[in-house]
Amino acid sequence: MPGLSEVKQYLSTDAGLAVISTTQKDGRVLSSLVNCGVIEHPVTGDPRVAMVSGGSAARLGHVRRGSHVTVAVTRGWNWVGVTGPAELFGPAETNAAFDDEALRLLIRQIYQAAGGTHDDWDEFDRAMVADARTAVLIEPARIIGNTP
Repeated sequence: MPGLSEVKQYLSTDAGLAVISTTQKDGRVLSSLVNCGVIEHPVTGDPRVAMVSGGSAARLGHVRRGSHVTVAVTRGWNWVGVTGPAELFGPAETNAAFDDEALRLLIRQIYQAAGGTHDDWDEFDRAMVADARTAVLIEPARIIGNTP
């Protein structure tokens, strides 16, 4: 069985591209292509698969309602998937341990863990605030896959 090290390895190539899926209120699955990375949870230190989502993305409502998140990463014919509950950190979330500065740094950390770089971090920060970007941290409750 693959573990989080394989997930991190797969995400470290191809700009962290992965397909994430959540469950809608009516039970249908919503999937989208995103960039993910593996980071330590900013409060607990536990490893998490993480991504940054636009504040108006439907997936955020699904997570708030209790949907688990599945992250699937393929590299050729090999793949690895992570499923688990997710925690949100963003402007619409209430978290006493997190302020605007902590959120700014967390979003940068996730972006970099997914292979992102930027020439103007101040502009990056402004864009993240303007789009109400939210950090999505997925607990790796189950990891499966077909890895060599």
